[in-house]
Amino acid sequence: MRVVALAGGVGGAKLVDGLARITSPADLTVIVNTGDDFEHLGLWICPDMDTVVYTLAGLANPDTGWGRNDETWNFLETLSALGGPAWFRLGDRDLALSVERTRRLESGEPLSSIADHFCEGFGVSVQVLPMTDDRVATLVLTVQGELPFQQYFVALGCEPEVRGFRFEGIQDSRPAPGVLPALEEAQLIVLCPSNPWVSLDPILAVPGVRSAIAGKQVVGVSPIVGAQAIKGPAAKMFRELGIEPSALAVAEHYRGLLSGMVIDSQDASLADPIRSLGLGVRVTQTIMRNPLDRKKLAEEVLALAGERLAETEGGL
Repeated sequence: MRVVALAGGVGGAKLVDGLARITSPADLTVIVNTGDDFEHLGLWICPDMDTVVYTLAGLANPDTGWGRNDETWNFLETLSALGGPAWFRLGDRDLALSVERTRRLESGEPLSSIADHFCEGFGVSVQVLPMTDDRVATLVLTVQGELPFQQYFVALGCEPEVRGFRFEGIQDSRPAPGVLPALEEAQLIVLCPSNPWVSLDPILAVPGVRSAIAGKQVVGVSPIVGAQAIKGPAAKMFRELGIEPSALAVAEHYRGLLSGMVIDSQDASLADPIRSLGLGVRVTQTIMRNPLDRKKLAEEVLALAGERLAETEGGL
């Protein structure tokens, strides 16, 4: 089965790793959110892309889920001692990658080509694509005004109350090379347990992406468990936008796109309401504490897709 996963953040990277453990590299493509990308210290930083690649390479920090394992912080400590902007934590190993990416970008190489080069260098055989090679910025509309995502997320710790989101440059962006062909050939699209508002909506907003997904088998994994986000501000964002956070709310957010939803055992009572939306539902453990959990959740995603496919073929 040819699978395309849409991912952003730590939860997305973990499920992608699970999918990579049970599928052939030739059958898995990952499309990563780049709305979080930004310039810092003169460098182009790609947090979601790096998290996915590090995770697939087995190099991600096991405690945080982001950044490198066995990291050192000499650069950041020196920067801080000199009074520099140390609010965004770049370790020494992470810094080297950002320096090389910026050098290549400034020489005219597109982000998608750089991603291929980094995957090859780290021994990642799965195809990892940015959603676009064009510059797109996620802006968070808050009671304090419009904030660049990393300013809201890291510098301000997600404290400002959210009123909405804007993806600057999205209308003029184009899918990165390989994105549309991968979606067109896919037998299954997986919406990873990533923040719907700021991790997956930017990917879906790239012109041509949503229409390429329409009519496909699409299975999502809820990032909300027991009315809380496993990691990050997704639940807080739902509440501040006047929506009670739940797996049902996530299903409704993607209504018209999903064919099935995997939810956590803690939310078993929501299975029937989600089914009433016309979706298939799989109830299982979705919290990924270790590689085995990632693999098991990926298996559940493919099992639900298989069930939905059988139901569709049976109805013909």
